Amino acid sequence: MIARVQDGTLLAARVLLAAALLPTGIARALNVSGFALTLAGSGMPAPNGVATAAVVVQVFGPLALILGVLPRLTGLALAAFAAVTAFVLHPFWHFVGPAAVAERTLMLADLGLAGGFLIYALMGPGAWSWQGWRAGVPAAASSAKATAGKASAKGNAARGGGKRPTGRAPARAAA
Repeated sequence: MIARVQDGTLLAARVLLAAALLPTGIARALNVSGFALTLAGSGMPAPNGVATAAVVVQVFGPLALILGVLPRLTGLALAAFAAVTAFVLHPFWHFVGPAAVAERTLMLADLGLAGGFLIYALMGPGAWSWQGWRAGVPAAASSAKATAGKASAKGNAARGGGKRPTGRAPARAAA
């Protein structure tokens, strides 16, 4: 039961993190040249290449996040993207008054997203993901195996038997 709740929570977290980037990524994909002009206005070198790379990360990264594909690579790439975006697009130190407060808030929000992506990279996507499906161990089966394994180990110890060795049985000598 707890494994199912954890896997459901990880799925919800993946969807919420992706929701922070995917709509903007789709909007930028529909107007890459406008995004490149925005980057050129902020002094970004090679704005067309940077805009194209950002759109690729902002569209395919959240899709990989939702599906749970390559969690470490996806999490680290999206964390780096969010951190770089925070400093490049929200330089609050260039502003004063309410504009500075707004830019600082946006920068901190992007850095918070980077932290969420780092947690995802460390925790993994859970069983309800492409990685969990590929491993072939459903969440309910893995928790049942863990419970059964603990129970049999306790039962062996209570009967005076030690732990049984795991792994392959020794090969028998040929006669």
